[in-house]
Amino acid sequence: MIPLHHYLILSALLFCIGLYGVFTRRSAIGILLSLEIMLNAANINFVAFSKFVTPDNPIGQIFVIFTIGVSAAAAVVGLAIIVAIYRNYKTIFVDEINIMKW
Repeated sequence: MIPLHHYLILSALLFCIGLYGVFTRRSAIGILLSLEIMLNAANINFVAFSKFVTPDNPIGQIFVIFTIGVSAAAAVVGLAIIVAIYRNYKTIFVDEINIMKW
């Protein structure tokens, strides 16, 4: 049986990789993918704690199902926004888009 701290180390590593991707990517699609990696790290924590704290209660898996649904909806909305921005500005690089400036 794999101990809990292995799951937590994997989750922390995935979260750090996602955070690094959010801060270093120029492409909006790359940023969205990095956010999905961070959400998957949280899902690993949900499942791991559900397995070790309450093994006969699948509440962690239920939270993961809802989290996957919410992240899929967020990805769809994010991609729709990226497509709309690309149609107007012909770029998806976030440092070249200045929509909020006057």
